[in-house]
Amino acid sequence: MRVVLRSDIDKVGKRGDIIDVADGYARNYLLPKGFAIVASNGVTAQAGAMRRARDLKDAKDRESAEVVARTLVPVVIRIPARSGAGGKLFGSVTTTDVAEAVAAQTKVTLDRRRLHLDEPIKTLGTHEVPVKLHADVEFRVTVEVVAS
Repeated sequence: MRVVLRSDIDKVGKRGDIIDVADGYARNYLLPKGFAIVASNGVTAQAGAMRRARDLKDAKDRESAEVVARTLVPVVIRIPARSGAGGKLFGSVTTTDVAEAVAAQTKVTLDRRRLHLDEPIKTLGTHEVPVKLHADVEFRVTVEVVAS
């Protein structure tokens, strides 16, 4: 069945895309949830408008992400934490702690889900935290964990 997506769906397509999907997937999931509409002649013209709006929004989001990246890359974020002997922390520094420290020190608000730590930081010192704000904008924030 040929449908026009009304919202972005992972591994299927983006808003405004005209795609062919299985009839059951369209009837049982996409159409009832409002994620897609059946592609007719009038709807395909509307899909072009959806794609243009999506492209404008994407360009604006990318530009704002680049501004945030230019602001945060040269800055070192300092996070005080209690530590024991050998520089090992009593707790750990998580993405929430990093996001709060960035907001407090630079006035830039980051969503903690955009920060990617494989595991929480558990030692004193300088660490690099990868941030992905946009599909095309990835950078690293330098975090220095100091003893409090």
